[in-house]
Amino acid sequence: MASPILVKEKKLMEVKLGELPGWILMRDFTPKGTAGAFQRGYYRYYNKYINVKKGGVAGISMVLAAYVLFTYCGSYKELKHERLHKYH
Repeated sequence: MASPILVKEKKLMEVKLGELPGWILMRDFTPKGTAGAFQRGYYRYYNKYINVKKGGVAGISMVLAAYVLFTYCGSYKELKHERLHKYH
């Protein structure tokens, strides 16, 4: 008989909708826990897209696309204001 998996040990995609609030409350939101989550995400991304034998432009292009998106979101207010001006 297989032992039941605790909700805390499940990945986000394995959590059912009814278990989601309990799963979120069991996460570690301290600065150390948040830094650890970002570190795990970075290493996962690095090992999947950058640190491969035959790498392509996919890993670098994703970083560039994220940079462009965040820069655009940051300057959207100024761009929107400028768009409403008439140049005549």
